[in-house]
Parts: sequence; C-alpha cells; structure tokens
Amino acid sequence: MIASALEELAAIPTVKAQLPLIEDLQTEVWWEDVTLDLLEDVRRKLRMLVTLLAKTQRGALYTSFDDDLGEARDVAVLGVVPGVGFEQFRKKARAFLRAHTNQLVIEKIHRNRPITATDLEELEAILIAEGVATDADLARGTAEAGTLGLFIRSLVGLDRASAKDLFNDFFDDGTATATQIEFVNLIIDDLTEHGIVNPTRIYEPPYKDLAPTGPEGIFPEPDVERIVSTLADVRRTAESTDVA
Repeated sequence: MIASALEELAAIPTVKAQLPLIEDLQTEVWWEDVTLDLLEDVRRKLRMLVTLLAKTQRGALYTSFDDDLGEARDVAVLGVVPGVGFEQFRKKARAFLRAHTNQLVIEKIHRNRPITATDLEELEAILIAEGVATDADLARGTAEAGTLGLFIRSLVGLDRASAKDLFNDFFDDGTATATQIEFVNLIIDDLTEHGIVNPTRIYEPPYKDLAPTGPEGIFPEPDVERIVSTLADVRRTAESTDVA
C-alpha cells in the first residue's frame, strides 16, 4: 500500500509533515463514508510524495502454476562466480553505449528525450547483434532497473548539458546561494554519471553534508517540489511511451 510505503520514509521532512494523514489512511475508520472531495484532498497532498517511492516498492504479484519440469536437483557448475558474468556485461555495455551516443536511440536516452517501445526494440537488436548482450542479460537488467530504458540510462548516464538545462531556471534571477548552487551541481553530477536520481537520494550523503535536514533546509518548499518533480520527469523520459 502506498501509505505504508510512505510511512517508512518518515525521516524525510516533506513526508513527516503529512504523517498524520498517512497514518489515518491505513485505518478502516478513515475510509468510512469517504467522499470524492476527501480523496481529491489526499491526492493533492500526497502526489509529490509518491514520486519518492521506487517502483520496486510496489506490491508483489503472485501466480500459481503447475510444475511440469520434474524434480529439482542441485547441479555443480565449476569455475562460475555468481554475479561476475553480469557485472562484466554491465561494464561492456556501458563502454559500448558511451562510445555510441551518436546512434539515434542511444542519443535519445542520453539526452533525456522521450523514447518509444520501437526505440527499445531497436536498441535490443543492436546490443545483441553487436555481441554486447544476450537476451538473458537484457532481461536481468530490465528486471533490476524496472524497465529496459531505465537500465540503459543507468549505464549511459545523462548528457551533462541536458542535465544542466533542467535546472537553468533555478539560477535565472541571480538570487541562488552558494550552497543552493552546490546542491544543484551535485544533482547534475549524479544525473551525468548515473542517469537517474531517486528523490530519496537527495536526503543522503553527500547531499546531507550540504543540507543536514534535507533540501527543505536550504530551499523554499516550491523549489524542493520542483526538484522532486524534475527528477521524476527525468526518470519518465527513460521509459517507453506510446507516442513516437
């Protein structure tokens, strides 16, 4: 449940401010005679907080299948260290992607442009044809990141100029403090290297070294909301859309 997941992030000031509501939502009493107006009020209060939740925090999906594969047994595989093969693939894929950012689909992901399912199919074909990846490699990367686009973005990173453009308006009026500028530059560095920054990350070191109580300690609330919203938008562009 979203409310219970948010409760686990109570250390974040923006979540803590809504904690009474988050706790009430988990009781049966609150839902008695609930109205559309009440639900809309909850949506407005929690919509920005939901972006703090990683997709991996969604509930598990359970299925039931008959096992027709026969009895399971242990098989010894010599000379294989679990995880090493995938890490080698990750390094190989990162090197390939960063050397080919001029290819259209890779450029889209690298420069924060929306991508389509067709783009991702093309990218899968490229990686397999070039001997960079296998179907199993891509399936595992997709499972770990949530989508193939997010996995590729985590490897290729975000173009630095594109990352800086996202935050230009923070400095337009010339009133930003040195600490605010340094904080935003940390985000830009993070995006450049990792492609995605989960909003919870900006409450951890090295961000916490600049803002011990979180970004709310150095930015007004509307700016914190803009930062969180921007990071959510950056994540969305690495996921395929239905529109070319």
